[in-house]
Amino acid sequence: MSDTNKTLLRGAQVLGGEPQDVLIEGERIAAVGAGLDADGATVIDAAGQILLPGLVDLHTHLREPGREDSETVLTGTKAAAVGGFTAVHAMANTFPVADTAGVVEQVWRLGKESGYCDVQPIGAVTVGLEGKKLAELGAMHESAAGVRVFSDDGKCVDDAVIMRRALEYVKAFDGVIAQHAQEPRLTEGAQMNEGIVSAELGLGGWPAVAEESIIARDVLLAAHVGSRVHICHLSTAGSVEIVRWAKSKGWRVTAEVTPHHLLLTDELVRSYDPVYKVNPPLRTEADVMALREALADGTIDCVATDHAPHPHEDKDCEWGAAAMGMVGLETALSVVQHTMVDTGLLDWAGVADRMSTRPSAIGRLTGQGRPIAAGEPANLTLLDSAYRGEVNPAGFASRSRNTPYEGRELPGRVTHTFLRGRATVVDGKLA
Repeated sequence: MSDTNKTLLRGAQVLGGEPQDVLIEGERIAAVGAGLDADGATVIDAAGQILLPGLVDLHTHLREPGREDSETVLTGTKAAAVGGFTAVHAMANTFPVADTAGVVEQVWRLGKESGYCDVQPIGAVTVGLEGKKLAELGAMHESAAGVRVFSDDGKCVDDAVIMRRALEYVKAFDGVIAQHAQEPRLTEGAQMNEGIVSAELGLGGWPAVAEESIIARDVLLAAHVGSRVHICHLSTAGSVEIVRWAKSKGWRVTAEVTPHHLLLTDELVRSYDPVYKVNPPLRTEADVMALREALADGTIDCVATDHAPHPHEDKDCEWGAAAMGMVGLETALSVVQHTMVDTGLLDWAGVADRMSTRPSAIGRLTGQGRPIAAGEPANLTLLDSAYRGEVNPAGFASRSRNTPYEGRELPGRVTHTFLRGRATVVDGKLA
């Protein structure tokens, strides 16, 4: 009879290195080494599999409260676990908006009850995401949820004075403002990336400068007040250059890129399939290549999914009426393997850094994004990187199916996920 509190991962390639055994006891890693004693432990044959720290997503839409037809905290965290995530940051654009201590505590408690991964709520920057008045930033930070990241994501904090005040306010507790960089006047009626394809299709364009101008302003503001700004879902080559410049100055600027912006381009919009409608929009091949290089060299700190579930009726309609967004938790690691590892741009240690260590550091999470070493919390993801298979949304744990990868072959499959030593996913299935 095995001791359920002990698990031995036999022959796992830790961060893609030489095979080692990893012994988990209780909530922690007890030992890492060759030929470990498995007495009384559940043994998992991990030969040929990559062992990573549990993935951390800085940008997840769980939709609860208010849009439980798209996703709930339970279904969203199940999707996260299947994708190898042990922590997600839940965006504030719920109904009601997460702009008070009460709402962020509700989301945080729902996450605790789900048990599939840690849920760290992100608070709204402004009341009702309306961009007019600062929300209860201090109260949300002091609540049980301990909020450190604030974002009006889905909307841009376009008022420079409000943005400055928010940056100044969160300095007191080492918080960060995560900006959805989109100049609203430049993107009125925008349906896709502004460029050759939008001109040919006659669809309203979302120009790169609408993102870049806000990023330029906000890195300057962050430097001026000595605070932390994080750029959500950066999507253009020009944005990369601005962030690179800001970092060269030593300013406290971080940035994320989504898996879909590392792979897909605006050419796909020629199909008029609303599954490709997203904000910021899919950009050009040149942008995609610049984003990959920037993630590889560390200019972009991390990968964040921007998991944006929508019910069938919000996507199965004509392009102009469709909602923006795509689900991403269950395919993120596969897309990163395809675009970054299989292309030689990142090794598995680099993936661990960009998908666990750095997002944990930006969100100031403790116990996540830690090294795979004795004494550390056993938040772990085991990946069969040799696997190849077609994406089939019918099998998703998410309540929504709006994936741009349906029918596309992608590499890699998460076989096991452990949250503080407890298996949330076993053999690719929810435990």
